[in-house]
Order: sequence, then C-alpha cells, then structure tokens
Amino acid sequence: METISNKKAYFDYEISDTLEAGIELLGHEVKAVRSGKAGIVGSVVKIYGGQLWLVGATIGPYQIKNTPKDFDPQRSRRLLVKKAEIVSLMGQVSSKNLTLVPIKLYNKKGLIKLEIGLGVHKKKSDKRDIIKKREAEKNIRRQVNF
Repeated sequence: METISNKKAYFDYEISDTLEAGIELLGHEVKAVRSGKAGIVGSVVKIYGGQLWLVGATIGPYQIKNTPKDFDPQRSRRLLVKKAEIVSLMGQVSSKNLTLVPIKLYNKKGLIKLEIGLGVHKKKSDKRDIIKKREAEKNIRRQVNF
C-alpha cells in the first residue's frame, strides 16, 4: 500500500504536534484504501459527542460494479483514539484555537492508520512568502544547471 498524504496540510497549517489514530472502515473501503483509491486533501477532523470524526475525506469504491447501493464515498468516518487523548485534544483545540488536520493515511501491521496534526491556520502573507522562496530556489537551480 502506498501512503496517501495531504501535502496541502503543511502549506495551509503550521503543524505543531501529531497523533496516530485508527479509522473505522467497512471491508470494501479497506480494500480501496490499500489500492490507493482514497483522498484526504481538504478534509478535517472534528470532535462530535466526545468522539473524533474524519469529515470530507473521499474513499472511492473498490470495485464499481460491486459497491453497495447506499455507499457514500464522502461519509464521515469515526477515528479510534483513547478517551484521554480525546479530552486532551478537546482542551487544546478550544483554548489555543487549533485545528485537527489529517496528514497521511497509511498501513501499519495490516491496520489502516491516520496521522492527525494539531495546527494553526497560516495567514495569506505566510503562504505568499513560502511561494516566493520556492520560486527563488527554482531560479537558482535553473541557473546553476545551465
């Protein structure tokens, strides 16, 4: 299985801390994730009713002809984390104005895991600075190669 990553997370957020969580999936969803038919770009992790939920992630059908009729590729999926960690996250998110961002989805010992980052949303000016630095590095590399 390839690792499915959210490259936009590091561009949009200043990630301070990470956490590993299990994810509750159906059988055909596990197969789809293992075959790389999933995307977590643009998704977030929310806390509802004392549980963590992955909202906005897309897990496509494993076999289009064999998918259940009520299958929703963008349904909210419950994350499996210890109660103490959820309480700690609730305190950090509310007091420090942090956001829970999914960073990558991967296979660990046969189980599908989701890496979650605690991050602060970057300002537009910070993003522009990053783009300017990238462009400058590209220009330097071009000039060195010629």
